[in-house]
Amino acid sequence: MRKNISTRGQDYNQWYQDVIALADLAENSFVRGCMVMKPNGYAIWENIQHELDRRIKETGHKNVYFPLFVPLSSLAKEAEHVAGFAKESAVVTHHRLMSTPQGIEVDPGSKLDEEVIIRPTSEAIMYQTFSKWIQSWRDLPLLVNQWANVVRWELRTKLFLRTTEFLWQEGHTVHATQAEAQEETLKMLEVYRSFAEEFLAMSPVAGQKSEAEKFPGALKTYTIEALMQDGKALQAGTSHNLGDNFSKAFDIKYTDENGTLTYAWQTSWGMSTRIIGGLIMTHSDDRGLVLPPKVAPVQVVIIPIWKDLEDMKGILAFAEEVKQKLEKVGIRAELDSRDYQTPGYKFNEWEKRGTPIRIEIGRIELENKELKAVNRVDFEKKTLSAGDCSNDILEMLKNIQQQLLANAKSNREKNTNSVDSYEEFKTILETKKGFIKAFWCQDPKCEEIIKQETKATTRCLPLETVEESGKCVYCGKSANHRWLFAQSY
Repeated sequence: MRKNISTRGQDYNQWYQDVIALADLAENSFVRGCMVMKPNGYAIWENIQHELDRRIKETGHKNVYFPLFVPLSSLAKEAEHVAGFAKESAVVTHHRLMSTPQGIEVDPGSKLDEEVIIRPTSEAIMYQTFSKWIQSWRDLPLLVNQWANVVRWELRTKLFLRTTEFLWQEGHTVHATQAEAQEETLKMLEVYRSFAEEFLAMSPVAGQKSEAEKFPGALKTYTIEALMQDGKALQAGTSHNLGDNFSKAFDIKYTDENGTLTYAWQTSWGMSTRIIGGLIMTHSDDRGLVLPPKVAPVQVVIIPIWKDLEDMKGILAFAEEVKQKLEKVGIRAELDSRDYQTPGYKFNEWEKRGTPIRIEIGRIELENKELKAVNRVDFEKKTLSAGDCSNDILEMLKNIQQQLLANAKSNREKNTNSVDSYEEFKTILETKKGFIKAFWCQDPKCEEIIKQETKATTRCLPLETVEESGKCVYCGKSANHRWLFAQSY
């Protein structure tokens, strides 16, 4: 029997796990740290993938696919990069098993000449190939994207937010100049920011990571940081200006228009299934999952309500007409005609799944050629004419999307505080968390001490930040910008 959901106020962590379980999104695998994405959860990822892929292609990028395995020697070419992923890398040392009286064992005679790493990210395997593809300025820019799985051997895992294996897209580009690479980095950051806001109804802050928090091997890392309902931040997508660090490591050179051989400039950027975790924690409530209409696999569920067989036939026929009418205008609708569950059970189940609108059709609705539509966010109930229902439902879906974005913006704004003292900084984290804007001198020692004492990290320097004079919140040294701090997932 399905248990009730925990409340956010009682136990936020348990609430998060309950939402996933009761919405039937995912579960832990028998493989440590891995998850099984169930049909409801994977359908959300498919909608994310479809829309994000469309936006990526609109910017001129094309999809590719590279191998899962990275030779150890390739990964080791960029020292900072390999150091950043060394503790999370899964290593393949043998290629065959054998049967013994004791059971199945690794065949010692199948040891690989060179170990291979299961990709934690694809820079190393891609860039060796790029060095062959790129010879002349005419080969630039190279703009590619890959949808793939990656493996990072995490010590502590949590469904969607941090798993040993996860799904993502990773873009990789090569440019003739540093200015072009920087333009690309910020362009793709904006793709992520606008996608999160317009499609997922999230309200992230875009900004630059500190040196300590940037991607291993990058020149600069930019991020979109979203604030969850419990006051913790979630890094929802990143875009990296790699400079010429990787081109030097992997010998990616091109001959320019003057015949000079020079190193190229590169970027990489990615968004993963952790965005689904962010989606859950941004919008859901104590009844279960809440989904913005644009990403919801089912936007409208139609629940027929009958008393007897005679009622059932007419009501089901009418409900099917309504469904077809909605589908004609592109609405993803489902008719729940199960006769072995009560309407109340269905209401509860679809609420937990986060379906934006529930339509109820009974005898009265059939007689009056109307329907009752219930908004999942605030449970407002409207009586609509069946004849005009398509336009009315489209308008309701639009309003729900806007309503959820407004809620996310409100949560971020209400829980963003500017502070000037370390005591105030710590008090906010102890009482309500959230984003904290504070001056920081950019000394990594201060950053590390703050992290150790408060578990808060520099999330980013927001792009819209203006230079102003102040004193570091920790050491009191001169500082020119307020950085965004928060505890995070």
